[in-house]
Amino acid sequence: MPDHRAYDTRLAAYAVIARDGRVLLVRLDDGGATGRWTLPGGGVDLHERPEDGAVREVLEETGHTVELLRPLGVDSLVLEPGGDRHAVLTRTLRSIRVVYEGRITGGELRHETGGGTDQARWVPLAEVPGLDRVSLVDIGLGFAGLL
Repeated sequence: MPDHRAYDTRLAAYAVIARDGRVLLVRLDDGGATGRWTLPGGGVDLHERPEDGAVREVLEETGHTVELLRPLGVDSLVLEPGGDRHAVLTRTLRSIRVVYEGRITGGELRHETGGGTDQARWVPLAEVPGLDRVSLVDIGLGFAGLL
């Protein structure tokens, strides 16, 4: 097993926001029309609490302000250098992903510009299985009991 100094660690926080049989998702910006869907959220800044990072990321990616209701779970993922989305990695990365349940408190739905996502939308839960999506969507919906 590699020593913890042999890889990088990234803390990220995400929100599962569901209402009226729909879930709020964002599409990863891969420079084309084939981006995969994920939960709103992302990297937590160095001096930021995970909860604050999730709230900030939801606002940046969707235009909505959100209240976090409760933590749903923690997941981790190991990413190796190279490959599609991870071509910029030079070392193995362990991503620790904290997932919260959230509720919209304001704002207007909009797409992020100049960030890591290019689309935000409310997706009917029944349509999620047919989406090209990252594993975090199923993990988060499972934590929330929505799968």
